[in-house]
Amino acid sequence: MTGSPSGAERLSVWFEGPHRAAVRRGPAPEPAAGEARVRTCVSAISTGTELAAWRGDLDPALPRDETLGAHAGGSFRFPFPYGYASVGRVETLGPGAPAAAPAVGSRVFAFVPHQNVFCAPVSDLLPVPADVPEERAALFPYLETAVNLLLDGAPRIGERVVVVGQGVLGLALTALLSRFPLGGLIAVEPKPERRRRSLEFGAREAVAPEQAVERVRHAFPGGAEVVFEVSGSRSALDPAIRAAARDGRVIAGSWLAGGETPLDLGGWFHRGRIRIVSSQVSHLPPLEPSWTVERRRRTAWELLGGVPLETLVTLRVPLADAGTAYARLDAGEELAALLVSSSSG
Repeated sequence: MTGSPSGAERLSVWFEGPHRAAVRRGPAPEPAAGEARVRTCVSAISTGTELAAWRGDLDPALPRDETLGAHAGGSFRFPFPYGYASVGRVETLGPGAPAAAPAVGSRVFAFVPHQNVFCAPVSDLLPVPADVPEERAALFPYLETAVNLLLDGAPRIGERVVVVGQGVLGLALTALLSRFPLGGLIAVEPKPERRRRSLEFGAREAVAPEQAVERVRHAFPGGAEVVFEVSGSRSALDPAIRAAARDGRVIAGSWLAGGETPLDLGGWFHRGRIRIVSSQVSHLPPLEPSWTVERRRRTAWELLGGVPLETLVTLRVPLADAGTAYARLDAGEELAALLVSSSSG
């Protein structure tokens, strides 16, 4: 029931104020009944919600995430720990561990803040499939979010689709959409290198934002039936609407925090009967009861085996240097960053 003794201390990342991340030190935790202690290998920084939180763009009174146990009851009021994409190995089990608990030494994923060692209920730990590398597993939330976007967008056979934004989420979404029998798939992205990667991940064409509406209208006469907006840019939602076909769906996946979003809701939006759908991974779309969070996660793990998201990682830094990673991501220097806590073995 037990493994090796815990390390001397726990290192955890805290947001102390806007654009300020600090690493706090304390004693390594011991697992309570029904818990496991996990030694982190890598954890991924979210370039969406997490960067918005680091900047101080989110409402301090807003709950961090009522659906994730490690964040329940917490808010975005400084100081607070954050992060939700950790991969590690089970180090020891607390008393009364259920028969289905992961074995000591096995790899698991957890939605917990960045730290080098943590305790969590065994029911909150997700086994990492044997064919999924640890760095790819740390990017699992992007794939799960992409699955949720697809459930909300529900692309049909032969439909023309546009994905606005080719960060990690946009590329994950593009990779999944490339498997659909679509009538076309265009990626919109300002950075040339990301446009190149979008073609590798399955887009049939990749264009810069300033050319997007004209190019989409030329390639897809009448517009795209489905437009996914996942750029994180407040200026992207309006052209996404203009790229949509009559009665088209615009799936808004970006959390556009910290300012106003300019929109023209007259003209084409009104006459074109465009529908804007908010997609957020904390909640499933109103589908038939057979779709559950567990089923969505199981589906995402299965799909993740064929999507090499780890090839998108451009920065790896020790957890103790987390502030460097946030600053470089915020400046747009990196596509994806991992905090490295220990050897992956």
